[in-house]
Amino acid sequence: MAVDPRTPVLVGVGQFTERIDDPSYRGMSSVDLATAAVQAALADTGVDAGTVARAIEVFVGLRQFEICTPFEKPPLGCSDNYLRSVARRVGADPARAVLEPIGGNGPQKLVTEFAAAIAAGDIEVALILGSENGSTLRTFARRDDKPDHSESVGGQLEDRGYGFEQYMSEYTATHGLTGAPVQYGLLDNARRGRLGLSVADYRVQMAELFAPFSKVAAKNPFSSSPVERSVDELITVTDDNRMICDPYPRLMVARDQVNQGAAALLMSVAAAQRLGVSEDNWVYLRGHADQTEQDLLDRVDVSISVSARQSVAEALRVAGIGIDDVATFDLYSCFPFPVFTVCDEFGLAADDPRGLTLTGGLPYFGGPGNSYSLHGIAETVSQMRDHPGTFGLVGANGGVMSKYSVGVYSTEPADWAADRSKVLQADIAALPKVAVTRDAEGRGRIETYSVRYDWPVITGVIIGRLDADDSRFMALTDDEDLVKLMTTGDPLGAAIAVTSDGKKNTATPA
Repeated sequence: MAVDPRTPVLVGVGQFTERIDDPSYRGMSSVDLATAAVQAALADTGVDAGTVARAIEVFVGLRQFEICTPFEKPPLGCSDNYLRSVARRVGADPARAVLEPIGGNGPQKLVTEFAAAIAAGDIEVALILGSENGSTLRTFARRDDKPDHSESVGGQLEDRGYGFEQYMSEYTATHGLTGAPVQYGLLDNARRGRLGLSVADYRVQMAELFAPFSKVAAKNPFSSSPVERSVDELITVTDDNRMICDPYPRLMVARDQVNQGAAALLMSVAAAQRLGVSEDNWVYLRGHADQTEQDLLDRVDVSISVSARQSVAEALRVAGIGIDDVATFDLYSCFPFPVFTVCDEFGLAADDPRGLTLTGGLPYFGGPGNSYSLHGIAETVSQMRDHPGTFGLVGANGGVMSKYSVGVYSTEPADWAADRSKVLQADIAALPKVAVTRDAEGRGRIETYSVRYDWPVITGVIIGRLDADDSRFMALTDDEDLVKLMTTGDPLGAAIAVTSDGKKNTATPA
């Protein structure tokens, strides 16, 4: 089938992983990790890497953890222009460099955004790249022989900002929502309540979901932890599998202290032909969608994700296929909830023979910050080439199930088709919101909860409802009896009393 010459295709993908147990481990910088991935992506095109590098008009990067907030300086220093540092190393001089805000949805969002720009004729060649040097930062944290990763390269940079303010507020941060495990713990416990499962049964369900992920990771040469885990191993709390935040032992939590990089090269069909990239390398973005969820405390039901449901459905519609036509999945898996919510909506089982990940998932393959799904895209592109005519779906999640971006990939050619994401977003904007009482006083009940084991004092984190008006509130507790219920029993629906000091709400048993 002949397609419009402006149709975007992915023509090169690359990945790189530096494991701490590798004999050659040296603790690479985020720039060096990204460079290794970009070099792999350029080589993957099958044509001269220098020629392709010089053709790239836009370098687009995912923001790494070391530069995710303005409050702390990178402990080992960093480049003042991450994108142009990488570009210099590979012989590129892009007209435009773009740094994306935080959010695990970013890789797929950017592929869709710049594929659309190619289809519109605005550009012809774009490179999406990301890396994370968490292993390096941890390795040198307490050492005196710290490397200096500072670079001053200058040049144009479109910095789109940090973006963390989209995912938290002073109110939620005051009540313990300062890390992903506790935030997703609230969601998974809410889902457990909706399903009517016991704490023990739900932990088994989570382990049955993730054990197959570890099996994939064990065979992936780019995995940061290539170890197959059994269900029993995942559910058994030990010193090595300690509780992080309820309901998650360590082995069900994204592995973020990794050194990984990934890259994907997009270009128009016309540019691919001009540069001599074989059609055997071309993979089309056949379906795509991006949706943004309500803020966490506004959601009527925190046990589901409207944004995931709508974006998956819309991406499938654009691709002209149904969920049964998908051959491969890579669903964002920082914790069980993001995978479960898509499975719930589309009837996917944990043991679906197609599998739910191509990488091995964030707890086992690795969770390289905001760039994880770029690895999922790279794996999907490789699978599509190996199985021409099939379809692969990537689901990328950001924040507290705050943003969801989906891509459907195939070697089956088709002209670029627009999605209806902006129209569908109005459906979410029109959803009802739950009233929130910031300074809560009186009797209430626990709607959902998590427990922070990572604080000096084990602390319960609660989203509750006031008996007086059913408004929602947040509260913390270190009350011995209530914490015992939250760590050894089932506190969902439990009666509590809540008081406020004007800044923080505190809960005790009613």
